[in-house]
Amino acid sequence: MKETSGTASWRKVAPTMISDEALMLEFQGGSREAFEQLFARYRGPLYGYFRRRLNGDRRAEDLTQETFLAVIRAAAHYEARALVRTYLFAIAMNLLAAERRKRFRDSPQGQPSPEPATTNAPDAAVWVRQALEKLDESEREILMLREYEQLSYAEIAELLKVPVNTVRSRLFRARMAMKVYLEPERKLHDPMATSETPEKLRLTRAEGEAI
Repeated sequence: MKETSGTASWRKVAPTMISDEALMLEFQGGSREAFEQLFARYRGPLYGYFRRRLNGDRRAEDLTQETFLAVIRAAAHYEARALVRTYLFAIAMNLLAAERRKRFRDSPQGQPSPEPATTNAPDAAVWVRQALEKLDESEREILMLREYEQLSYAEIAELLKVPVNTVRSRLFRARMAMKVYLEPERKLHDPMATSETPEKLRLTRAEGEAI
């Protein structure tokens, strides 16, 4: 890729201080280094997004690569009307939907594919996964986007094409449901646990990384 005149200007600034949007515009202009910076920032988050929703990493790496390939192919059409992070997760969401449709078609008699074994996962991660599976699908996705992907209410609303207030209400219901589902397990394994729980359920990083 050729370098644009703007490339030299952002090279003088620490990479972490350059916005995603500035990097995307530089990449649009032909900067390979700008794309490499975006890849370094988002490879991990996108990989985690796919791995958690596919209950394993069998295809997560491939879909992460496909997300960036889609960015490359559509670079000329990118418009800075949304955050780059939202743009990337929108691509990932479409790829995930296509992957799920393919798995459904390829599975025997259209049945969902079996989940990978979780015998190596920490107990807490297994409890969280089981609790998440009990949630309504729309509430589960909003909870995961907020807690694991750390997206804002506005970003989630834009991704899912719903009002921000809908995001808030579904997130509240999901957190309350998770609290109900997880509290018996916590008490069972920690007899000293009290009935008091925080107003907002926060899934720990360890639990998030394991599922």
